[in-house]
Amino acid sequence: MELLFPLLIVALLVPMFLNVRKQKKIMADTQALQDSLKIGDEVVTTAGLYARVVLVEDDTVDLEIADGIVTTWSRAVVREVLPADTEGDEEFSAPDDLSGIGDSTPSLEKPAPQAPADETTSQTTPRLDKE
Repeated sequence: MELLFPLLIVALLVPMFLNVRKQKKIMADTQALQDSLKIGDEVVTTAGLYARVVLVEDDTVDLEIADGIVTTWSRAVVREVLPADTEGDEEFSAPDDLSGIGDSTPSLEKPAPQAPADETTSQTTPRLDKE
């Protein structure tokens, strides 16, 4: 019984120590990533924003989120640098003709219930009362 308490303390401290080491490694990797930012990198922020780096300063980066729209962010929000696109990738382009698409438009209206063909009026009334 005398060894139970120290053994319990060790069993709790070892996972905590390992977790702290893992967090420090992740923080060091993130800091290295943020320090290696350069103009033209495509990045993802912690908010999930996909953008291109247009200016890198000491504590901030300017990100182009659309053509001509530049916003200023803290360097700390950059979570990931996306890999550069490889040559030969083609962007998706929609076909010029839309002949394969029907003329129907989507509707939010609930369709009216269809009565069976052999249903009589006396049978229809209780069925509609249930619906």
